Amino acid sequence: MTISMTDGISRRTFLGAATGAWIVGSARPLFATTTLRTGALAFAGGTVHAAGYSLLRSEDGGATWRESIGPDRRLTALTVHPERPDRVIAALEGGGLAVSEYGGESWRKAGTGLPGATIDALATAAQQADTLYAAIAGDGLWRSEDAGESWEFVMDRPFLAEAERDVLSLAAVDLASGMGGIWLYAGTTAGLQRLPDCFCRWQDVQPGNALDALIEGGEAPEMAPLPAGEPVEEPVRALVSPAVAPGALYAALSSGIWTTTDAGVVWRKVNTLDAIALAVDPSDPLALVAATENGLTYSRDGGET
Repeated sequence: MTISMTDGISRRTFLGAATGAWIVGSARPLFATTTLRTGALAFAGGTVHAAGYSLLRSEDGGATWRESIGPDRRLTALTVHPERPDRVIAALEGGGLAVSEYGGESWRKAGTGLPGATIDALATAAQQADTLYAAIAGDGLWRSEDAGESWEFVMDRPFLAEAERDVLSLAAVDLASGMGGIWLYAGTTAGLQRLPDCFCRWQDVQPGNALDALIEGGEAPEMAPLPAGEPVEEPVRALVSPAVAPGALYAALSSGIWTTTDAGVVWRKVNTLDAIALAVDPSDPLALVAATENGLTYSRDGGET
């Protein structure tokens, strides 16, 4: 089924006023709050995936969308293969994973070894398309090295503001400062943490490399971190990084969309959009899609408009 948006797409709006469009044969608006509230968005090549109770794909910048029904539960998180836009891995409400090799037209179960609990976030490792990470509510971080088929526990949840915190969003970033070249950034219920791929310790984002960050003492560097717990905790709902610009990240908080160009040392708020989810074009660090309660919106200038 293909849904056409006949009114055209402006430079500022990807799918503005989308809640008024209905899918033929469906009892839900195309982009109703209940559809996107899980925060499931992903970019694969030039294809955008949006998911909730079903999976929707657009290959033409949002002008038309194709819906694939199923699996039989709400999709709570998505990740995709960077070189195969038809391969989609989806977390299911209540626990479990489903994999589609055909853009959502058919699904199969995966996730051997994962506990039967909700997966809040999924991410594909930078430069390692068959390595996936999953954040399990109330549990911690899990890893698969066979494209999602089997999983192992690798790390507890981050400890922030005197408590363990669930990870709500994940982004794998290829940076030379990581011990093995890869950092895993995690947006939590109370701020941002990151983890080198040695899985040795969650830590705040700091200038320098991973070993420097483990050494205490010295003059404190100049930083501008994301809001984190004071005066009010601000969960980091979404976190994305474009493959072609690993130092760039976007974060969605209740206060708006924030961005960094130095891997999280200095952040600035680019707008006050109340986004539920984000996706960034892997080949264009300024092309950003955001899900809100009113539908999807598209930015070509890094979230400024």
